[in-house]
Amino acid sequence: MSNVSTGTKVRQWLMTGVSYMIPFVAAGGILIALGFLLGAIGFGTDGIHAYDAEKMQIAGDYDVLNIGYWAFVIFWFGKAAFAFFVPVLAAYIAYAIADRPGLVPGFVAGALATGLDGNPLGTGTGFLGAILGGFIAGGVALWISRWSVPNWIRPVMPVVVIPLLASLITGLAMVLVLKAPVSALITGLTSWLNGLSGGALAVLGLILGLMMAFDMGGPVNKVAYTFAVTGLATAGAAVSATEFQIMAIVMAAGMTPPLGLALATNLRKKAFSESEQENGKAAWLLGASFISEGAIPFAAADPVRVIPSIMIGSGLTGALVALFGNELRAPHGGIFVFPLVSDWFTYVLAIAIGTVVTALLVLVAKGLGNKAA
Repeated sequence: MSNVSTGTKVRQWLMTGVSYMIPFVAAGGILIALGFLLGAIGFGTDGIHAYDAEKMQIAGDYDVLNIGYWAFVIFWFGKAAFAFFVPVLAAYIAYAIADRPGLVPGFVAGALATGLDGNPLGTGTGFLGAILGGFIAGGVALWISRWSVPNWIRPVMPVVVIPLLASLITGLAMVLVLKAPVSALITGLTSWLNGLSGGALAVLGLILGLMMAFDMGGPVNKVAYTFAVTGLATAGAAVSATEFQIMAIVMAAGMTPPLGLALATNLRKKAFSESEQENGKAAWLLGASFISEGAIPFAAADPVRVIPSIMIGSGLTGALVALFGNELRAPHGGIFVFPLVSDWFTYVLAIAIGTVVTALLVLVAKGLGNKAA
């Protein structure tokens, strides 16, 4: 580990937090989206109020014969899971740095970033504050763990002293140091996103698409994905918001690389090895399920030709989704959450266009490189 660069360590710590965060995002977000879907089935456009017992016409605590009851219950189950994803992000960044002593101050940082459970000291710093707070919590916990202390106190250091002192220091840093600048940055970013429309949003769609395909599940991909997911939390139960469009952009762009490569292996098998052809069969399902990592075997085998091709295809998909104005409230699921996409026909069209472009560019690149038989 001593030979690992500082940049690599920071990336590993961040990715640890993201990996623990994603199950909360996926489960919570899809449950929320299913709540809206059931609400829409039962009450049409009023389904957007799945969180409101009165709007769902719930007559009692266990009104199980009413679809509105199930919309309401499933929505709030999802909110319960979703509420933890920012604290979990901060906590497991700290955990990656300082092991178990970092968990408590990390959770404190994340809770303060969001104001979890109505905490009046919530900083409003959101996702960015959670990342910074997680690094502070982990760094402070690691620093305290290295103190030279008497033998009699050493057994209680990891379970009492470190969590106590690190939580105090981290909490003060969140409230007194990070709150003002980071919350101002978040507010400005949110205002900018809400002001985007038409061509400006298409440019953002292009950029996010390029990021999603660049490393297929790696740090750059996760930055774009986390940016979209945290936007869902910001938008909340709004009827329509730019954040929902960004989520639609990111998911479509993440589906395109494996789908495009799967198509390419069918269009010209001789351009790929036998193992790549087998990977192509699996890539259909992986891409359809929004698992960008399905493209990694192809990129690892031929990065110079594959990566630029899939980036162009995903960038095009992202821009098209933005121009079509598609919105999505679910943070994951691929084709399984397509019923939750606004105007799913144009959404599928954007993905199909990006998939075909990806496949053709890959084949052209391989042809220019004389790799095809």
